[in-house]
Amino acid sequence: MKSAIKHAALGLALTVAALIPAAIAPASAQSVEQFYKGKTITIVVGIEQGTGFDLYGRALARHMSRHIPGAPTMIVTNMPGASGLISFNWLANVAPKDGSTFAMASFSVPFEPMFGNESARFKGQQLNWIGNMDAGVSVCLGRVDSGVTKWSDLMERELTVGAAGRAGAISQAPRALIELSGVKLKLIEGYVGTASIKLATERNEVQGICGISLSTVRTQWQDVLDSGLVKMLLQLGPKADPALADVPHVFDFAKGEDERKVYNVIFGPQGLGRSFAAPPDTPAERVKALRDAFTATMNDERFLEDAKKIKLDIQPQTGAEVQAMVETLYATEPEIIARAKKVLGR
Repeated sequence: MKSAIKHAALGLALTVAALIPAAIAPASAQSVEQFYKGKTITIVVGIEQGTGFDLYGRALARHMSRHIPGAPTMIVTNMPGASGLISFNWLANVAPKDGSTFAMASFSVPFEPMFGNESARFKGQQLNWIGNMDAGVSVCLGRVDSGVTKWSDLMERELTVGAAGRAGAISQAPRALIELSGVKLKLIEGYVGTASIKLATERNEVQGICGISLSTVRTQWQDVLDSGLVKMLLQLGPKADPALADVPHVFDFAKGEDERKVYNVIFGPQGLGRSFAAPPDTPAERVKALRDAFTATMNDERFLEDAKKIKLDIQPQTGAEVQAMVETLYATEPEIIARAKKVLGR
């Protein structure tokens, strides 16, 4: 009797085991179109609403679905905190790794692990980069009535600038500039984002901002620029914007090749502008579908018309180009990274 029961149990176990692959097979064999049909893709913006990051994320969501097989619904949600570090921690460790979610944060955030930030629980080069909507420059702005009307004035006069958390570019950029060039920038941290700092600048609680994307200036700060309240003092990023010929570029102040490499590690990420990443281990075919859809969207006439209407700068990079840039920066010589960490006070 016991033998019969044992054989029956074994037979049942073998039957169940045989059925498991059959149950799994349809899901694993799903085409990209089958997976996305009827799905909702969530774009997580790691910065507060009303900022440049938010505008770019929502513009992408309005158009990208048309280029994804299965035409899924796309929505945007904000997860602000530490310039997007919270959202990237969530992306790497909590978010579904099935191609239904991707996120954007401040362009400095992907490199926080490289600089030894123990709060960063991800590796930037292991994320699946989807693309970059604006590989432009960032700038430093100052109120004209502060007495600072050109960058060299900061060797003699102090300018108070607003910033968010330490992981963000608008905190890292002024810290680095203070250490590298000795300019008199006074940093006031704790603002939620650039929208909050704009209001504080208008109220003269602070006198400007440093490390803000030029695209955000053009979409959110253009009125205070046009009014003459603030002026561009410096541009940051991997290369200068030809349209800002009268604004000095940070690399102009680098002394020697090694120092230029330090500048590149600190300020080069500004070129990642409006980049989006999916979680590690997202299926390769879905990453490819998202990358292809992103690139198609950047060339979509309806999208470009929408972007022009809301004054978004579009200087796109493919997901592969962003991935290569992130991996190249992570491969910087350890001694250069060590110098950059010292400059940033890490």
